Amino acid sequence: MKPIISSIEIENRVIVAKYQRLMVGAKVVLVEKASGRQLPETATRVASPVPVGALRIRLPEAIEPGTYFLRAFNGHGEDAARSADFEIG
Repeated sequence: MKPIISSIEIENRVIVAKYQRLMVGAKVVLVEKASGRQLPETATRVASPVPVGALRIRLPEAIEPGTYFLRAFNGHGEDAARSADFEIG
């Protein structure tokens, strides 16, 4: 079964992303939709050996309003999952 990022919540400049079937070591990064640019300062890794959980990503002040999504990469750097688009504003 394919890994998924199932839901996104944003509160006080913190993204909480729930995921399923992402393995330990997977990297999740915020991507600006308009440019496709990954924002490396937001990258985080799945640390839990349990393949279901949630990640918290604190947004730096430099992140501008716009449409974004999260992209997950497996331990080999291959594309694993993508969230739905969401607005930061």
